[in-house]
Amino acid sequence: MAIRIGANPIGWSNDDLPEIGGDTPLEVCLAQAKEAGFEGMELGNKFPREPEALKAALAPYGLACIGNWYSIELLRRSAREEFDGTSHHRALMKAMGTNVFIVAETSNTIHLDRSKPLSQRPRLGSGDWRGYGERLTELADRLIGDGLRLCYHHHMGTIVQSPEDIDALMAATGPSVNLLFDTGHATWGGADPVALARNFRARISHFHAKDVREPMLQRARQDDWSFLDAILGPGSELGVYTVPGDGMVDYVAVFKELRGYSGWVVVEAEQDPKKANPLAYAKKGVANLRRFFAAADFP
Repeated sequence: MAIRIGANPIGWSNDDLPEIGGDTPLEVCLAQAKEAGFEGMELGNKFPREPEALKAALAPYGLACIGNWYSIELLRRSAREEFDGTSHHRALMKAMGTNVFIVAETSNTIHLDRSKPLSQRPRLGSGDWRGYGERLTELADRLIGDGLRLCYHHHMGTIVQSPEDIDALMAATGPSVNLLFDTGHATWGGADPVALARNFRARISHFHAKDVREPMLQRARQDDWSFLDAILGPGSELGVYTVPGDGMVDYVAVFKELRGYSGWVVVEAEQDPKKANPLAYAKKGVANLRRFFAAADFP
């Protein structure tokens, strides 16, 4: 698989806060995604979850199904219990022809709670990573046996947020655990996305391209905002995330470190669509990615 540019529908309709973009029909999202130049879509709360219905929704726009976030709770469950609970999702991904299986630990996340600032996010103690990594590796191994590739999504407000968390996760897991590399979450979490791309190139198997507005990032850190308050932005102001090329991430340097990567590059920039026109930003993101690819001689 060569490089394909895809999108997450969160720029049109927000999964974490469903009322944001809640009145946008799925058909509008898909039509605009196609117009912007995307080849595939990750799923969101408005997508059907049965194979034939999902294929029927995507087919008129010629869009592939890339994958979908799946919340795991390995802090509370065994790998076998977690795997058994994924049966419907596994069947859907396989029926849609994708092997991308995106996961994130959500048993104690705070990213959905606007009342909790990010300073209150959960952390694992140094002695807890080994056991967690063993369970995650077992889950990944089971998924491989079913033809699926586990891609762990480091995410603000969760146990894997900081560069130290990412390092600990990668050190505690086997090669079957792949990293979903997200430039936006990496930057906000305090990591250098260029260094992350360099250090974990061999284990990066999925890529979310979103940018960070530095002034809003500084305010979110200084005032200790919640995740949702930061991505929405105060009043009429735009939030912390935006499409690639519209913020502080050096994408040319990132792509130079990712040479040889094969797979999806997914524009995932959650914003309030009433403030940030989804089609206009989608087109900007695609155009910027293509420009960065050329400048970095990527892939």
